Amino acid sequence: MIECGSLEYAQARLNARHGQRLREADWRRIEVLREFGPLLELGRGTALRPWLAGITADSDVHRVESILRGHWRAVVAEVAGWMPEMWRPAFAWWAVLPDLAPLQHLASQGEPAPWMRDDSAWRKLCEAEPGSRAARLAAGPLAALAVAWSAPSTLARAWQAEWQRRWPQHRRDADDTLEQVVRALLDHERVFAAAGTGQGWLLRGLLRAQLALLLRRATLEPAAAFVHLALCALDLERLRAELVRRVVFARWKVA
Repeated sequence: MIECGSLEYAQARLNARHGQRLREADWRRIEVLREFGPLLELGRGTALRPWLAGITADSDVHRVESILRGHWRAVVAEVAGWMPEMWRPAFAWWAVLPDLAPLQHLASQGEPAPWMRDDSAWRKLCEAEPGSRAARLAAGPLAALAVAWSAPSTLARAWQAEWQRRWPQHRRDADDTLEQVVRALLDHERVFAAAGTGQGWLLRGLLRAQLALLLRRATLEPAAAFVHLALCALDLERLRAELVRRVVFARWKVA
């Protein structure tokens, strides 16, 4: 029997989940639907069903995004639970990814959005005086990101540094597939930042193809699970775009 917490167990679960991911033809069927309700109905007949749990036809944008953030954290926790104990802190850090954009907004002296004040994960930070938010951040679970508070554009690199710090010591300098994953993500970030309008989804597609190739190379390596999470993040981002577009479109029609 393959034990939970081993790379063999994780690989079996990853193979199963990867095989369930939507193909381009499935996404095309979703993209042509203009109404929110039919999109939810179609999506619940696919592997997107777990991510749509809790979202109803009358959900507003903030409700949709709050639910998707929760589902992302659940996916990260699930994948971390498949892995050997020594790798779990590094995987758990991926749950922080949806927090980077709101943090960058606050660090840039932006006024907290109403949804941030209503969200239990952000309420305390938003209630703090702007000048004391960095100290509040440094005292909490996202303390590793506090170093980037004075330079918000470096938040992603601060996240990356903490992710790599959490790798088991004997793997931090290894020249394996995991290093290729890091390079792929960094290259995507660099190219994406310099891209012109309208190129975003093309670049995401190129990254998706590169990650799919790395997934095949990383069999029975921890890198496979990180690639899986990166692919899940791309799929979730794509789903979010489709959902939010329908919600906003419905509001425009009413107006």
